[in-house]
Amino acid sequence: MSSDNCGRIRWVLGLGYLVQGFRGFPWLGANFFLTDELRVNPCVLQLLQNSANLPMVAKPIYGILSDAVFFFGQHRIPYIAFGALLQSSSWLAIAFLSRSNVSILALSLYLLLSNLGASLAEVANDAIVAEAGKQNGNESLPSFVWMASSLGGILGNLLGGIAIKTFSSQSTFFLFGILALVQFLVTISIPESSLNLPKNPSPAGIGKHISDLSLVLRKPEISYSIAWIALSTALVPVLNGTMFFYQTKFLKTDASLVGISKVFGQIAMLFWGLAYNRWLKSIRPRKLIAAIQGTIAVFVISDLLFVKGVYRELGVPDSVYVLFFSGILEALFYFKTLPFTVLMARLCPPGCEGSLMAFVMSAIALAFIVSGYLGIVLASFVGVTEDDFSGFTRGLAIEAICVGIPLILTSWIYDETEIKEQSKKKE
Repeated sequence: MSSDNCGRIRWVLGLGYLVQGFRGFPWLGANFFLTDELRVNPCVLQLLQNSANLPMVAKPIYGILSDAVFFFGQHRIPYIAFGALLQSSSWLAIAFLSRSNVSILALSLYLLLSNLGASLAEVANDAIVAEAGKQNGNESLPSFVWMASSLGGILGNLLGGIAIKTFSSQSTFFLFGILALVQFLVTISIPESSLNLPKNPSPAGIGKHISDLSLVLRKPEISYSIAWIALSTALVPVLNGTMFFYQTKFLKTDASLVGISKVFGQIAMLFWGLAYNRWLKSIRPRKLIAAIQGTIAVFVISDLLFVKGVYRELGVPDSVYVLFFSGILEALFYFKTLPFTVLMARLCPPGCEGSLMAFVMSAIALAFIVSGYLGIVLASFVGVTEDDFSGFTRGLAIEAICVGIPLILTSWIYDETEIKEQSKKKE
């Protein structure tokens, strides 16, 4: 592949993943808008956060459409462009809603539309990564887009806290709407033919793509791996909404500090991408993913000690813990996605990249939604409210136990080295 083609691919994907990472900017504003302006409680906040992600579950449909339905001879760029336009329209609509007239229902609908746009763009971007990543000169593409997304997250959360404190939460909606509009205009200016993506060896209709995806998902090395990555998240009742309330309402943590804490999480994701690309790619995916899962359990236990006041008794201020550790735990849940998507891209047969990667990301998105809903149930079960956090430590203890359970099933993750060793023994 020529350097010009590589440059165009990295320009399209770099901007796309940067914007998607920057989505933390308006979402931080949305969290404060819901709690400060609409006065929702912790359970309602977490319900809205997770319900807004429902369009992500339909990613396999978008992936099949992207693989099978062409617009003017293109089947990736149009979906990225339309996704960016839909996000821009949704966030600008929220920005111009009158505070006196806005309702939770109207806000939820616009958030759903925004995430529908994000899902369409992500599916097409992921398909390009899977397709182009197999070509010479693009081997580091997965790490490159991971770092672009992380950089967007760093900027989004850093500027989000500042914008909320200086202006208002609604200013984040307007600015992101403009950024998404810029992405739309840039994307439509780049013809897909200039990317020199590999041709589908057997172009077919939607029915054929559904059949092909079904056959791919029947492969044990793919189906068991996807089952594990989904279960490892879905089984964990996360208490993100409760932690946000605990930090901002109970501890009175400043908005800018919360934003900067998420920046540290995104910086960790950025360095994770760099470290993976340079040192960790050669490590067996199963071993690496299991190590990440164990690290998540350690950080959840650390959160328990934080809420219990152990670090405060040791002389560590609450603000220091929030600043340096809270955002990292949120990011850790996404760390295992990088080695897993690399594994799936390696196992994916030609012509099915968009469909399979969309299915994988859909399974992960659904797992996060289920995890969030279970967190709502857990918060209610341990008796956490906006005024009473006495049961919060019990909830975090249960969450830590649930994080550890999937470690028993790591044999489900495909391990090529293990398969080769078993084959040699049989011979």
